[in-house]
Amino acid sequence: MSKVISAHAVSVDGYITGRDPGAGHGLGDGTMLFDWYFGGDTPSQVFDGFRLSEPSARVFDALAARVGAVVAGRNTYEDSDHFGGGSPHPKARLFVLSHRAAPEMTERQTLVTTGIEDAVAAAREAADGRDVGLMGGGVATAALKAGLVDEVILHQVPILLGGGRPFFQALPEHVRLRLVEAVPAPGVTHLHYEVER
Repeated sequence: MSKVISAHAVSVDGYITGRDPGAGHGLGDGTMLFDWYFGGDTPSQVFDGFRLSEPSARVFDALAARVGAVVAGRNTYEDSDHFGGGSPHPKARLFVLSHRAAPEMTERQTLVTTGIEDAVAAAREAADGRDVGLMGGGVATAALKAGLVDEVILHQVPILLGGGRPFFQALPEHVRLRLVEAVPAPGVTHLHYEVER
């Protein structure tokens, strides 16, 4: 069965955006969270235009190659200008979890209004055996609460943003993680965890 993975670039103090993210502002004042996408000389084999350091390319491409569908939260969808009508991943279908209508969606995007379980189930079916990626702190938290997440990958950028949208929100109980791999790279440390059940 495919896995559900939550992978995010995150500041040391736990933010996945800068201050004032939103429609027309993108991810706010935190775009330096993604500088490592373009900070090297190794082209990504999955994402056109990404030039990463060799260790980042190895980690990033291995992870991106696993993903067959993506579930994103409404804030992430809005902050990212609807992903240009497509998906944040070049080969993965996008499912947007929201409690309100999204008339701007295209045929490459699917709105799910009935909860995280239904969004992940629909994404799993579309992923055709590959993994489901989660985008956004609210989606990751909801999936963790529901016991759906298998792996958490943090691309930790050595910066303290001091504000923005936090990655993790309140959880009803502790979630224990087991470190699988830590890969230091220029401008980022890749931390790969498995969720302990």
